[in-house]
Amino acid sequence: MSLVKSFAIGNGDMYYIRHGSDNFTVIDCCIPEDREGSILIELKTQSKDKSIKRLISTHPDQDHISGLRALDDAMRIVNFYVVKNNASKSPETADFKRYKKLRDGEHAFYIYRHCTRRWMNKKGDGRGSAGINILWPNTNDPDFESALDDAEKGLPPNNISCIVKYSLEDGATFLWMGDLETDFMEKLEKKISMPKVDVLFAPHHGRDSGKVPPKWLSQMDPNLIVIGEAPSEYLNYYTGWNIITQNSSGDVLFECSGDTVHLYVSDSAYQVEFLEDDGLDHKQGLYYIGSLTR
Repeated sequence: MSLVKSFAIGNGDMYYIRHGSDNFTVIDCCIPEDREGSILIELKTQSKDKSIKRLISTHPDQDHISGLRALDDAMRIVNFYVVKNNASKSPETADFKRYKKLRDGEHAFYIYRHCTRRWMNKKGDGRGSAGINILWPNTNDPDFESALDDAEKGLPPNNISCIVKYSLEDGATFLWMGDLETDFMEKLEKKISMPKVDVLFAPHHGRDSGKVPPKWLSQMDPNLIVIGEAPSEYLNYYTGWNIITQNSSGDVLFECSGDTVHLYVSDSAYQVEFLEDDGLDHKQGLYYIGSLTR
C-alpha cells in the first residue's frame, strides 16, 4: 500500500508519496507560515521509517519553493531532484537562495526524460524501486532550451517544468506536470506521447493557461483530474472529466491498495458522485469520500 497526498495550501503546490517500498518522496514545496509546524511534523512522521528520501522540484517559481529553507533545515534534503538550469530571480527570496544552493550542490540529481537511478526506478541492494519515471524534459529539445534561456534571464520558469509519473506495480498511475503552459504543451504533443494515467494533477494549478491539450488528454484518459487552488475565474474545470477541486475539497489523500484508490479530503462537506462507496472510516483527520477502481 502507498499514500499520495496533495496539500491545499493556497496558490501553490506540494505533495508527498509514502511508497510501499523503502522510499519517501516530496514533490514541490509550498508551506504557509500558519501550517509550517503541522506540515513539517506530518512529513517527518510519514517518512521516519523510510531510508530513501527525496524532494523533486518541478521548477523554481516561488509558489513551488516557498518554505524550502524551513523544510531543508528540518529534514536535511540529501536527494534533490531538479531539472538542470540557471534560473535567476530579482530580488532573490531566502527560499530561492536555498533552491540554488541545493540545485548547484553535491546532493543534486539532474532529471531528464527516461533517466534512471537506483531506488527511483531501479531496484538494488535489497530495496525496491519508488516507481518514479521522468517523461520530460528532453534536454536537447530546442523549445526546452529556449525555456531555459528565458528562465536564466529572470522570466517565469514555468516551461522548464518536468513531467513526473508515479506508478504502482499492478496499481494506479499518477502524473504531475508542474506549471507547464498550454502553448508550450501544444509544441510538445507533436514530440512525445503520454501514458494512460489514473490521476492527473492539472498543470498550473488547473488554470486555463495550463489546460492540457486534447491530444494528450485523450492519450492519458485520466480517471480523475485534480484541480489545485487558484481564483475560480482563472480555472479550467475540464468539462466531461471526473474532477476534484481543491478550492472546495481542501487536502486530498489517496490510499492506494491493489487496483483501488481510496480518497479522503479535509472538508467534511465535500462530495462527488463518480466514486464508489466502500464504507471506509476516516483517516488521518480527513474524511472518506469514496473509492476509485481502475
